[in-house]
Amino acid sequence: MIDTHCHLQDKQFEGDREQTIARAYDAGVTGMLTVGCDYADSRRAIEIAKRFKLHASIGIHPHEAKDAPADLPRAFDALLGDAQVVAIGETGLDYYYDHSPRDVQAQVLREQLRFARERAKPVIFHQRDAFDDFAAILREEFSPEMRGVVHCFTGNSEQARLLTGEFGLLLGIGGVVTFANAQPLREAVRAVGIHAIVLETDCPYLAPVPMRGRRNEPAFVTHVAAKLAEVLELGVEEIAAVTGGNAYELFGI
Repeated sequence: MIDTHCHLQDKQFEGDREQTIARAYDAGVTGMLTVGCDYADSRRAIEIAKRFKLHASIGIHPHEAKDAPADLPRAFDALLGDAQVVAIGETGLDYYYDHSPRDVQAQVLREQLRFARERAKPVIFHQRDAFDDFAAILREEFSPEMRGVVHCFTGNSEQARLLTGEFGLLLGIGGVVTFANAQPLREAVRAVGIHAIVLETDCPYLAPVPMRGRRNEPAFVTHVAAKLAEVLELGVEEIAAVTGGNAYELFGI
């Protein structure tokens, strides 16, 4: 099993990061990608990935778009030389909180898409309450040879089919799929099938049932796999093998 989206550089892991990673391996997790959310956070993600032999991404989250580097390509190129860096993101649009102006979010998303296209890197997307604008930007900036994943996907079947069908994106499925009120998401998972899915935790956030209320961590991705096995009527071993293969192909690792 591959946890394709975690934040192990987060301060919540300062006291037990090494033990957290060890628990993940003990649980059967074979790879972890720790995801950057701004320039400084991306540097920390790389440092953690180097220290623990993981993978990392570099990106500017839509919340942080207002503070993006003035020369984003130059800033990202300074980080891209590290072998641990396998993706750009997370980047996207978030109209739920609007921590950055919407036009700035769009501009920074476009810059990262262009950078990823020019450097042939896959993209990790964040989208919340901005689906139509997000899809519109993808139609302009996401070219057929590009690869990407919409992390923490919580949309409906129609959105799932559009993202996987029109753009060839994968969907990152995490703890939300285990929530009692997530029936539309489970229907979306059935609509696209296991070959369009990768596993994630988004830790330290969104712990799955039965770990709700606790700090999330990569080991808990096993609960996501178990729920997907139930939803798709497949064995957990097949869930792990197929989603792991999807992740390796997506990130070129």
